[in-house]
Amino acid sequence: MTETVNPVAERLKLGPREGVNYPIIVHYCGNCSMPIEYCEYYPEYEKCKAWLEKNLPTEFERVKLEEEEGGDGADDDKRRQKRGGKGLMKIKKKEEVNKRITVSRAPRGKKKSVTVVTGLSTFDIDLKVAAKYFGTKFACGSSVTGDDEIVIQGDVKDDLFDVIPEKWAEIDPDFIEDLGDQKR
Repeated sequence: MTETVNPVAERLKLGPREGVNYPIIVHYCGNCSMPIEYCEYYPEYEKCKAWLEKNLPTEFERVKLEEEEGGDGADDDKRRQKRGGKGLMKIKKKEEVNKRITVSRAPRGKKKSVTVVTGLSTFDIDLKVAAKYFGTKFACGSSVTGDDEIVIQGDVKDDLFDVIPEKWAEIDPDFIEDLGDQKR
């Protein structure tokens, strides 16, 4: 009886492969944190090459030789992701904004009022956390209403000049501006 050898089973056999040195050493890029074979797919490939040249010159020479053998770069469009998925998210550069917090009081009904605080997000303060803090500090309702606006129920405008610098040390009291009474 003759046994037939399954070609798929032969290809997928377990254990070490012939001609491969173990343990396999994988070098990772310090710029993109991927294995250096994948750096070419990273949008900032030039920075990866600069890091590689500085820190792993032997690997840089190997990559450089592979690039020269690769040719004219006509397949560069094939490498870049064109549609679908998020790829690498572009980091938005923060513009230098005027760091200023404004506090104002707005009427609500006949005898009631609310305090409106704007500008906290210029100091990278989470508005939801700040609204929760104001609500517990002043025992009142507080909510985030706009992009950079917190509404606190009640007239707590005068107390905010002490509370904000006390809670967030990076905010100087000089950055807080009183706009007085305003309509919303």
